[in-house]
Amino acid sequence: MRLDRYIAKSRIIEIQSTDLQGAIVELLDVATARLQEDFNTKKIANQLISREKTMTTYLGNQVAMPHIRVRMKRPYLFAVGRVPEGLDFEGLQEYRHIRLLFLLLASEGEKNYLNVLASLARLFRDGDLVGNIVASPDTKTLRERVILGFSGLLAKPERRQTRFNRILLREAAKVARDSKCSAILLFGDTFAGGIEGTQGFPDFRTILVTRAAADRAPDSDQIESSIEVRSYSRQRLSQARSAILIGLTRGLFKHNDRLLCVGGLPSSNQLDTLMVVDIEREFQSVIDRENDLLPPSVKIEVLERMIAIATELSVEGREGKPVGTLFVIGDTEKVNSMVKPLVLNPFYGYRKEDRNILNPFMDETIKEFSVIDGGFVIRGDGIIESAGSLIHAPAEFYDNLPSGFGTRHSAASAITKATNSISLCVSASSGQVTLFRKGVMFPLLEKPIGANS
Repeated sequence: MRLDRYIAKSRIIEIQSTDLQGAIVELLDVATARLQEDFNTKKIANQLISREKTMTTYLGNQVAMPHIRVRMKRPYLFAVGRVPEGLDFEGLQEYRHIRLLFLLLASEGEKNYLNVLASLARLFRDGDLVGNIVASPDTKTLRERVILGFSGLLAKPERRQTRFNRILLREAAKVARDSKCSAILLFGDTFAGGIEGTQGFPDFRTILVTRAAADRAPDSDQIESSIEVRSYSRQRLSQARSAILIGLTRGLFKHNDRLLCVGGLPSSNQLDTLMVVDIEREFQSVIDRENDLLPPSVKIEVLERMIAIATELSVEGREGKPVGTLFVIGDTEKVNSMVKPLVLNPFYGYRKEDRNILNPFMDETIKEFSVIDGGFVIRGDGIIESAGSLIHAPAEFYDNLPSGFGTRHSAASAITKATNSISLCVSASSGQVTLFRKGVMFPLLEKPIGANS
């Protein structure tokens, strides 16, 4: 989705206020100044502050993104303000770190609201992009850099490929052809400054795999699609399994496809690995037939998001301690008949939009409640039904799992046999992330690997 069409230079300003509410009012004033709609900016500002008290919109990386639905004709309005020394808000220290305040107004009827929020959050995860914008020497440069950032043109300078990279790209095309591969997966995080040289695969579908697909995809007709999967280690092609799984659920690959993976150590700027993957052999434990992996009630983007959150929990834990938890996604009406609350449901009473896992501000909330005993029950559209729930399928659906797997994994397996759901289990002892479908398990991350390991 083109986000740059909703930004204008007149709505990019230097914030004068030192408190959050004053800064929001400044952005509202410039956002609505030239519109014919009758906006009550004071009322909207109060609503934004009220929401901030319930759920912070601070994304980290010096950026906060207050957002709200309003009645207006256009789908979205963006306004951006640079904050010189942070903002005061109820004595909370995190607001003192804000250097960029991004205001999002969305039409009440806009259906892609959460997807836009997620795209913006992904954009602002790029520390170099944010740092470049914040460091602008004057307002004119600030406006230019924001526009370039939203257009995807403001990025690190690309490093020129070495002769060895060019040779390996040529050999990759030969391997793909001789092994009858249907597509090539290019692992973009190998290059610190972006991908170049994709013309090496003119005869093959090329899929870009990267931690920030929307920001790293090159302007090239050779890239058919992109898959966003965070890299959890410096191991070569560490994203491969999750990327192929996501590609299967999206329909990018078929169960009988053969893929060539091309990449190297993240940020090394050096290609050094070619790997041919036969999907049917690699994934035969979870695929009985084509298109059987994803339950019909589960949206693809919901599964992608939950895989990311589960793997982040595995790697990061919570406050330095390992965390084990269970996510059950889809067929919630039937799943709920096999659920017993262990604690009062922390998500009860909240608006559906505010408890949807596609909302990027839900990440920290989910991680916080993951320390509660029990699991999460999540609808196929991403809305969290409950947390702290005991998942207990009828006894006939429990099988003996391999040694080392406990009651959480048994419950994850059994519930996917008893219902048309899919589950993700994070082990507190080993850090392994395991996907279950129809009682069959498929490990996604087999051990906790720190970012620098």
